[in-house]
Amino acid sequence: MRVFVTGATGFIGTAVVAELVGRGHQVVGLARSARSAAALTAAGAVPHRGSIEDLGSLRAAAADADGAVHLAFFHAFSQASPATRLRVLAGGRPRGIGLRFLAAMVGADRRALETLGGALHGTDRPLVAAFATMALTPGRRGTEEDGPDPEAVGGPRGATEQTMHDLAARGVRSSVVRLPPVVHGDGDHGFLDQMVTAARKAGVVSYAGDGQNRWPAVHRLDAARLFVRALEQGEAGSTYHGVAEEGVPFLDIASALGRGLDLPVAAATPAELTARLGFLAPFVGVDNPVDSTSTRARLSWAPTGPTLLEDLEHGSYVAR
Repeated sequence: MRVFVTGATGFIGTAVVAELVGRGHQVVGLARSARSAAALTAAGAVPHRGSIEDLGSLRAAAADADGAVHLAFFHAFSQASPATRLRVLAGGRPRGIGLRFLAAMVGADRRALETLGGALHGTDRPLVAAFATMALTPGRRGTEEDGPDPEAVGGPRGATEQTMHDLAARGVRSSVVRLPPVVHGDGDHGFLDQMVTAARKAGVVSYAGDGQNRWPAVHRLDAARLFVRALEQGEAGSTYHGVAEEGVPFLDIASALGRGLDLPVAAATPAELTARLGFLAPFVGVDNPVDSTSTRARLSWAPTGPTLLEDLEHGSYVAR
């Protein structure tokens, strides 16, 4: 199968590309730069220059493919000026200019999905896209049957999931793969890595409330295998959960980091969390238990990677 992958050089994307190549698929990866193109070539993939804002480029690559995996996301925030970033971060939850950045990011993502789906319209070819479990209602064990909650901290992008279900009605074998806030493993530069940086700077590992809120987790190689299974076997309009651990208490995560960094672990006020983690602060206290029983049964997916705490104790995060 010739598979077009956006976000192909990212933390999860590189693992997905390796899994696809290992299974004999021909991979075409979206590359924004010459450096990304070289990395894709080294991984055994064919680079396709462009970006997710370049809809013509997306359309051409998807039309020439037997299926697509969408992992990229337009981070308008990263392209803002340093002064603008500071103003957004100081606000904690998105508001004002932060809301405009959020709208730009979600809008670009929706247009990219619509473009990819349009190129595959009426062909029954697969399109698999990544979404977030934090779009589900907090404090309740989320299942694959649950829809996004617009009031959840991850709710704004969750509404784009409907685009995927609409595509299923138009002859696209579309699948949603929801990922937890922690996809862990060597090379991670996401939330946990930022927590390490913030903890070193503040001299303390922080958590919200009593720290008993739960975060689901999955190792990046297990997540990659799920994306490939969804591409090969997924049903049109389906939703899958890339969750190996239903809910790890955040205090356990913070404590493991504290041991590895040799730093104290303590509760932080909302203001302290915002100062240390910026726009990521509202996620720290979210209770996000998520079930993946249906996913495992439907796709015969059995995670085999290390647990989150095993990965933290191993030292790859604190070593960086």
